[in-house]
Amino acid sequence: MTCDACARHVQHALEAVPGVAYAEVPDWRAGQARVRAAGEVTDALLVGAVQEAGYRAAVRERKSLEEVPRAEEGEAVDLVVIGGGSAGFAAAIRGAELGARVVLVERGVMGGTCVNVGCVPSKALIRAVEAYHEASTHRFEGISTAAGSLHWHRVMRHKDELVAELRREKYMEVLAAYPGIRYVQGQARLRPDGTVQVDGAVFRPHRIVVATGSRPWAPPIPGLEEAGYLTSNEAVNLRELPRSLVVIGASAVGLELAQVYLRAGSQVTVLEALPRVVPLEEPEVGEALRGYLEEEGMVVRPAVRITRVERSAGRYRVAFTEAEREEQVVEAEQLLVATGRRPNTAGLGLEEAGVSLGLKGEVRVNEFAQTTNPAVYAAGDCTGDPMFVYVAAHMGTVAAENALNGNHRTVDLEVLPRITFTDPQVASAGWTEAQARERGLDVKTVVVALGHLSRARVARDVRGLIKLVADRNTDRLLGASILAAEAGEAIQTAVLAIRERYTTQELAGLIFPYLTLVEGLKLAAQAFEKDPARLSCCAG
Repeated sequence: MTCDACARHVQHALEAVPGVAYAEVPDWRAGQARVRAAGEVTDALLVGAVQEAGYRAAVRERKSLEEVPRAEEGEAVDLVVIGGGSAGFAAAIRGAELGARVVLVERGVMGGTCVNVGCVPSKALIRAVEAYHEASTHRFEGISTAAGSLHWHRVMRHKDELVAELRREKYMEVLAAYPGIRYVQGQARLRPDGTVQVDGAVFRPHRIVVATGSRPWAPPIPGLEEAGYLTSNEAVNLRELPRSLVVIGASAVGLELAQVYLRAGSQVTVLEALPRVVPLEEPEVGEALRGYLEEEGMVVRPAVRITRVERSAGRYRVAFTEAEREEQVVEAEQLLVATGRRPNTAGLGLEEAGVSLGLKGEVRVNEFAQTTNPAVYAAGDCTGDPMFVYVAAHMGTVAAENALNGNHRTVDLEVLPRITFTDPQVASAGWTEAQARERGLDVKTVVVALGHLSRARVARDVRGLIKLVADRNTDRLLGASILAAEAGEAIQTAVLAIRERYTTQELAGLIFPYLTLVEGLKLAAQAFEKDPARLSCCAG
């Protein structure tokens, strides 16, 4: 045997022998298999099965069951995947494609965070209220529109229908298309002997992929737990539109939901502990986005320290301080806490099974998505940041391949696109200016206002900017940030340019389609050498 696939083939060959109750090849490197079989199963039958599979074999030792220490019973399978979200489904599907017998375990609702309480419902609400908001925004002379009425319960019902539809189409029906995957509902727990217990059932897998996702996390603010609060899970399912809302946290989730409720008619105040909104993005982006949100009526208070939360008579009172000023209080009907997420790793028996966890409960993995237990891999949010659904799917696929075929593929997060679905959107890739400087690089940057871009001018929406970061010595593009309506549709061009090590001159020399947002990347690249105000609108 030369790899894990060989071990799996040998195992399957032995299991196919009539009278064999259990077969296992723990590690192909050892070149050994363990078999539990009825007495009438001869050495010749076992050796012949392995030879028919294309391998040499000999029976090394044979004992009666009375001589063998009794192990825990369990159904032998190739792969147990724990978690039925994006990472888990990607791992299970890849396992099935490789011919493995896969057990997919989910304790909650199939589909995980993204389709049920994350990406899909939040973006559906964003688009709904965007249409409502646009109807009352008059950018073009000679055209008059009105927002009309908003029926929140119908908006929510429409969103729920989409969630159910996508959960059925993209999870349930997809699962049915892979007969090699068995779906099991229940709570999984790893046991020190290598088995996985799911409620009353026990499985003995060749390998395990942990893909249990994450949950919203709240900081230890005095009074917060007693008062109660919404997380993003509840905010996308709120049946009554609140007249007022306080949001703690001004990163992607907090700002996206804050703008949803603002545009739907709530009075919204956002509190953020760090000095600006979207604090991990470029400062120019954060400052500009804050201004656009405030123009819509949102109250944004960065650099605050929340001192306590109280609730009485159906209203929240959130006390905070900023700089050296006295304590202030903001009141609202609802309170949303959007301060990050933590991995779902409690109660799985991970540490008892030899799987090391980090300070936030994240599963520690190497570049192959393998944990400190060589038989256990992990993927997605349970491994910590970055918690994006597309990262989870990528990791799930890599984890399954490596678990079944040996560690041959690494998790590639070298140039990762990031999008905040506010309006305007924030999209970025590569390093920010600060990150590049932290790495000791001598950098040059350029910031171009969207007003220089013809696409923005004809759309009568010049909100936004584009910032590029490049190595001053090599001219290599290191990072890109776009603040614009539909910025997410343009960022992948920057991802490819950074990944392929383009210089800004090479980017500027490409032919881009005119009157598109992505053309702004060319304009910004040209701005390293030329004043964009002195460039013709459609001349390269």
